[in-house]
Amino acid sequence: MTSPLRVSFEFFPPKPGEAEDSFWATVKRLETINPDFVSVTYGAGGTTQDRTLATLSRITSQTHLKAAGHLTCVGKSKEDVNSVIRAYQAAGVNHIVALRGDPPAGVGTRFSPHPEGYRNAADLVRGIREIGAFEVSVSAYPERHPDSVSIEEDLAFMADKAENGASRALSQFFFHNAFFLRLRDRIAARGIKINLVPGILPITNFARVCEFAAKCGAHIPPDLERRFAGLDKDPETRNLVAAMVAAEQVHALSREGVTDFHFYTLNRSDLVYAICRVLGLGAPNENEAAA
Repeated sequence: MTSPLRVSFEFFPPKPGEAEDSFWATVKRLETINPDFVSVTYGAGGTTQDRTLATLSRITSQTHLKAAGHLTCVGKSKEDVNSVIRAYQAAGVNHIVALRGDPPAGVGTRFSPHPEGYRNAADLVRGIREIGAFEVSVSAYPERHPDSVSIEEDLAFMADKAENGASRALSQFFFHNAFFLRLRDRIAARGIKINLVPGILPITNFARVCEFAAKCGAHIPPDLERRFAGLDKDPETRNLVAAMVAAEQVHALSREGVTDFHFYTLNRSDLVYAICRVLGLGAPNENEAAA
């Protein structure tokens, strides 16, 4: 690999109790990798709003990590969304991952803008930039957004988000690199000025990943299914295979000139930490090792 790799990690806000203790142990361990930033998700319809803000506040005040707060506009007025943006700002969070968002369970499957809310992610990006000089990341779908009629429609939305101030697009996870590289080429061909970053999902549970894939339209290669077959009750071997699969994917993309990677951690440090070490990240230099 000719260029140094940069990584970022996504977490979801932990629930109080043991999950919270485990979460902060995960953050502490992955902090040693020196990621570019870490992001904290925001539940459908803002269902985790308080925990997301509390998690971001603690990251910015008690670690050396740069934190990015997720934000959606589904089911809320502009006034309500703007109050969250200002709360992030007050907590020292200067990076927002702006997403349209999906309706909460039981509220329907199709997005419908709030009558007094932001119309879509591009409109949300515009609103964020009007409030402050935030760095703004958005989402990208290598295999087409489930609600879009075509990749061309996705590209039009991407252009709108970039024109309104988004500088980075974090992709949905994928396992066929060709889909990501095709999207990168199409973004470049249209002159869209945005950094497209691949989202990497380590496979801790193959059945669960298949459920995720079905919801977002990601294809599972037959070879991948064969590699995980029979490992449901063999977590040690499954984790070794998962680390190898993710590292192979990163290496293959890096050979295509990709240098930035966003890992969906599912709040687990072991597998993501191992993958990063395989990639040569987080290892102390000779002077540090001798100290």
